[in-house]
Amino acid sequence: MTLASGRPTFSIHTYGCQMNVRDSGVLARRLVAAGYSEAASEDAADIVVVNSCSVREKAEDKAIGKLLMLCAARRDRPGLVVGLTGCMANRLGDGVFKKVPGLSFSFGPRAGAVLPQLVERALAGEAQMWVPDPERAGEGASENGVSAGDGRGREGDAARSGRPLAQSFVTILYGCNQRCSYCIVPFVRGREESRDPGVIVEEVREEARRGARDVCLLGQSVMRYGKMGFKWPDSIPSPMGFTEPLPRLLELVAREVPEVRRLRFTSGHPLGVTDELVRAMREIPAVCAHLHLPMQSGSDRILRQMRRGYDSSRYLEAVRMLREGVPDIAITTDVIVGYPGETADDFEATRRIMEEAAFDNAFVFKYSPRPGTDSALVEDDVPDGEKCRRDQVLLADQDARGQRLNDRWIGRNVEVLVDGPSLRNASRWSGRTEQNKIVVFDPVDGMNAGDFAFVSIEGARPQTLFGTVAR
Repeated sequence: MTLASGRPTFSIHTYGCQMNVRDSGVLARRLVAAGYSEAASEDAADIVVVNSCSVREKAEDKAIGKLLMLCAARRDRPGLVVGLTGCMANRLGDGVFKKVPGLSFSFGPRAGAVLPQLVERALAGEAQMWVPDPERAGEGASENGVSAGDGRGREGDAARSGRPLAQSFVTILYGCNQRCSYCIVPFVRGREESRDPGVIVEEVREEARRGARDVCLLGQSVMRYGKMGFKWPDSIPSPMGFTEPLPRLLELVAREVPEVRRLRFTSGHPLGVTDELVRAMREIPAVCAHLHLPMQSGSDRILRQMRRGYDSSRYLEAVRMLREGVPDIAITTDVIVGYPGETADDFEATRRIMEEAAFDNAFVFKYSPRPGTDSALVEDDVPDGEKCRRDQVLLADQDARGQRLNDRWIGRNVEVLVDGPSLRNASRWSGRTEQNKIVVFDPVDGMNAGDFAFVSIEGARPQTLFGTVAR
């Protein structure tokens, strides 16, 4: 079950957000640096690490199920090492070993530097090892154990195999201070902490060296970058006259790493949509005309209970500023249905605001209480069947809306960053526009993943555009 070199192989299974994807890349690189190799498949790996999500109960259930399945596989794969990290690891602490008795080790998402040592100890026979985040142990913290100058997260397979990767993620803000009533992120990711701009630039530059042409800057509430305990270095001027930290960072990265043709940031918050940010999105050529701006509800009453910090009119004002200031911008969102106390009128308010905001896409989630959050203390009184109905209604609304919006692209030529063969039809290829819209097309001779190509749009579906490469 090991390679000819005698060093065991590993596989990392990732659930959740882009930050987890980025973290998994960092963990993979740590294991490679320690002498381990990526397995050809999870079934062939000696070490499997599950990077978990805790934002919703369903995500935790999936991770627990995966861990139980892996531990049960020891009957046929003696010596298999099974580890856990991510938000669920922090939430459960050493209690996870009661849920998953055969688990080898667990560590917090900011404790990734210990992974090679944990693996060595597990291979030597130790079990049920728990390492909390350094911040929780009072030792200071850096995300995933990556210190300044060493933060080089990579996404998935390309990080481990060395293949070029056209799209990548770089974390600029750790943790969150927002304290929304339903959200467990502040408890499992820690306090808000902005990274040094010079370190961020170096990490983006490293991504560009490895082939990235589209880089997304990550933060749980990314527009809070530089707002807490942070002073922009006097040595880094803003030729474009920006004064706010996030616009200054976008300008700096675009200027210092011109190889990155597309620059994104996520996830947004309507209170972070300022005139200066809109100007940065409009005037910095690399910054994409796309923003993910979670709304969560269109009901002012529910928004107050969620402690989101805005009402529906302020949210729509942010949308108006973006649409007026950034030509062809695509705005996507998150929405929760079935929050405690959500009435039929509250739900209809959400439908109205979603239509008025004209979202290009929406990710709809059924509310589930998370232990330790304030909303978990309130009765979860919307029946599951009604949550499912509301979920389906919003998805049907979005399909109709997405179709109308995508039909407007028919007849236009769009620049696409080529991903490679389409997931649903390997004979066709796909890529993404600046607006992050998926485009499916027939490849042409000499085309490679990571290329930019112009595609003439000939057809549309609610979440996909179809066309022919312009010659």
